[in-house]
Parts: sequence; structure tokens; C-alpha cells
Amino acid sequence: MHQFEGPDEWFRSRLAYTRSTAAISMLGWVLGLGDRHGHNILLDEKSGEVVHIDLGVAFEQGRVLPIPEVVPFRLTRDIVDGMGVTGTEGVFRRCCEFTLSVLRLEKDNIMTILDVLRYDPLYSWTISPIKLKNMQRGEGRDESEILAEDIFVKPNQGTKDDGEAERSLEIVNKKLAGALSVGATVNELIQQATDVKNLALLFSGEYIPGTLLR
Repeated sequence: MHQFEGPDEWFRSRLAYTRSTAAISMLGWVLGLGDRHGHNILLDEKSGEVVHIDLGVAFEQGRVLPIPEVVPFRLTRDIVDGMGVTGTEGVFRRCCEFTLSVLRLEKDNIMTILDVLRYDPLYSWTISPIKLKNMQRGEGRDESEILAEDIFVKPNQGTKDDGEAERSLEIVNKKLAGALSVGATVNELIQQATDVKNLALLFSGEYIPGTLLR
């Protein structure tokens, strides 16, 4: 009500919010993007679109965290509430289906782009033990420590990373190939993302003085 005062402007911003949430949800699921807590999802106060940051946990790496991530993307009540009275059954579902359709059509191009990461010496396909230990512990670290964790590849790690790269890319390939139709896939993903049994298993966050809960 403060940012979008006119009904037309409000409607456009809500539409932009819902569409961008659907697009990043489908893309995030395909890439196995994790660590989608509230601090990593920003909102453009002019357009209403969502902007995701901190994309370091990808290719299903969130499943090996101390408290594994069990949902395909973040679709908690606070996210759904911004879509209006139709929730996930209106624009969101249609945009999810459209986005997934486009991703499947561009499967070969996407896999070619991702395959470049296989030969990038600065990209690690596994989470370092230090980062894995600290991600859900909520302890503060300086930027140099975080940077060292993200880009440092230990000696003799190449063989392990090659295996993880092959496994990760194969998972993406299977998602884009799709055993189910687009509609059935989207329906299943929404059910998984909103299932209270799955949501009850999510990392609840830790209180750090001076910050909000994650």
C-alpha cells in the first residue's frame, strides 16, 4: 500500500512478483538451487519483481547440509501470500508451466552452457567441509574466509569433483528431459514445495544478535 498506491500499479507489480517467482522457482529446481532463505530473496520496490542473490549452493548441494533441504524451491506462506487470492493456482502455475516448457525446448543449449563449468578451475562441485559446517551454524566470518572456502580446491580433489560434476549434470539433464508432462511435473513440484511435512523439516534458522531469523 505504501509502495504501489494506485490499483493499476499494484496489480502490475503483483503480476511481476508472481511471474518472476514462478520463473526462478522452475529455474532453481532445474539447477538444484538451495539456501533460499529470506535474506537471499530480495524484492524490487519499484517493479515488484523478486531478485535472488547468493547462488553458491547449487546442483542439489543443499541436500548434504546438516539439515537437508527437502523442497524443490521456496514456496512458504509468506511467498504465496504475495500472489493474491488465487495463490499458486492462478498466474503462478501457468508461468511455471510456460517456463518449464521453454527450458525443455532449450535443453541442448542449457546443457552446453553448464558443461563449461566442468572445466572451470574456480568452480567446485562440492561444498567444502568448512562451509558445510558453518552454513547453518550462523557464525560470523570475514569475507576473506568465505572467499577462500568458495574457490579453494584442495590437491587431489580433481577426481572427486569430476565425478560430482558428471552426477550433477546428469540430474539436470534428466529434469529437462522430463519423464512426466510439463503440467504433471509442475503440479508435483508445487505439492512438494507446499507439503507441511516437508516444510516442517526445513532449517528453522538461528538467532544472531542484530539480525532477523533466517
